[in-house]
Amino acid sequence: MKINTIIKYSLFTAASFLSINSCSDEFLDRKPLGIATAGEAGIGGAEAKIFGLYSQLRTEGGVTDWTRHWFQSIRSDDAMKGSIPADASAMGNIMDNFQYSKTEGTAVVNWNGHYKLIFACNGVIADIEAIQNPDAATLTNLGEAKAIRAFAYFDLRRDYGEIPLITKKISNVQDEIKAKSSISEVDAQIKSDLQFAATVLPADWQSQRGRATNGMAYSYLAKLALYQKSWGEALSSAEMVINSGTYSLFPSYADLFTDQGDNKSESIWEVQFARINKVNYSNNYWESQGVRGSGSWDLGWGFNVPTMNLVNAYESGDVRKAATILASGGPEGVPSTLSSIQPYWNKKAYTNPTRRAQEGENKNHWTNIKLMRYADVILIAAEAANETGNTAKAITYLNLIRTRAGLANTVAVTQTQLRDAIKQERRVEFAMEGERFYDLVRWGDAVTVLGSLGYQDRNKYFPIPQEAIDKAQGVLVQNPNY
Repeated sequence: MKINTIIKYSLFTAASFLSINSCSDEFLDRKPLGIATAGEAGIGGAEAKIFGLYSQLRTEGGVTDWTRHWFQSIRSDDAMKGSIPADASAMGNIMDNFQYSKTEGTAVVNWNGHYKLIFACNGVIADIEAIQNPDAATLTNLGEAKAIRAFAYFDLRRDYGEIPLITKKISNVQDEIKAKSSISEVDAQIKSDLQFAATVLPADWQSQRGRATNGMAYSYLAKLALYQKSWGEALSSAEMVINSGTYSLFPSYADLFTDQGDNKSESIWEVQFARINKVNYSNNYWESQGVRGSGSWDLGWGFNVPTMNLVNAYESGDVRKAATILASGGPEGVPSTLSSIQPYWNKKAYTNPTRRAQEGENKNHWTNIKLMRYADVILIAAEAANETGNTAKAITYLNLIRTRAGLANTVAVTQTQLRDAIKQERRVEFAMEGERFYDLVRWGDAVTVLGSLGYQDRNKYFPIPQEAIDKAQGVLVQNPNY
């Protein structure tokens, strides 16, 4: 069982601690959950509130629950709805066929959940900024709140484009009503938050894995710059992470997506899950993607499944294929009869049968969600280096990823060849993890690749939920062509 300090704190708020105080003596011997206690290294005045933000990152609907794969994976050519035809058929049509809806519930949850997290961050930030002469540990807490806020705004920026930029503490309903800001203004706020976080956050929290680090801040700065096509900035920020020596590629790609890969060398930022004393401290992200069967093969709801297009996208010998694609009737023992439901399932949501037996639970409630991996930083560096004309450096970074995948060095030599090779590598490296759709959009490839599925240029951004438009009473304007 993986238990570390951030799990002990961030998975539980003070309220949840009170609700489970009937657990075993071993459980009660741990420090108060969600409450900062004297003697804990690095504690600032806002520590308890910060752990509340990490808890909300996990528990707030629309942020890291199953809403995430609806928006971030199923819209791509790598994945489709899955499950049985009748299950969530309306949402499947919306995401698989780009028939976006302003009123569908999951879309509303996505918007509201991210803003609730942002508002919580705003409250913590305002409280800390009101302190005169805060100590270094409290400034670190401020950096954590700003890093989490930046993450939430980055998600919204990719999904909706222009969005309301709200950075003040919410005191009443009117404080939530604001017109949209331009993408450049949103980007500037994200960048400002991350730059501050990078100056005050530690490189490593040691036993408190899961907390934001300066590596997380630099990684998202690199990724933001990638979307802005600020290639020099993207390369510089990525190489701050690479040259720090803090991270390395986890040797086994397959094990990376099990609990054996949680919080290891490749982890830059993860949402912490745990199952302790038969109680799940998680959400439905993995459960919703498990194999939909019966008995011992009732592993989940069966959503977010690989397409044949993705199955055929791998080079021969690429170890990532077997680590990503779980086939009905395949070597893992998934019954061939389940092919009538889905021929393929997301292997990255699959769990070891021995662990399931130990937990007395079939559905995955213990593997972390990997929000930022070191592999992403390496491929950001490769892409940015290539776009600045440094093909030799781009090749070096690209081959690091290919070597781990069991492949020979790239044969690409020109900038154009490398651009295509990097696109391919990003696809198979992050398959089913929610990068493909956004990559296609930022590369300008979405109409070509997704057009046959119904994609139009307007579909790069989702419509703002009608609920938010109505609430704003004319202040918030709908995205174009909706």
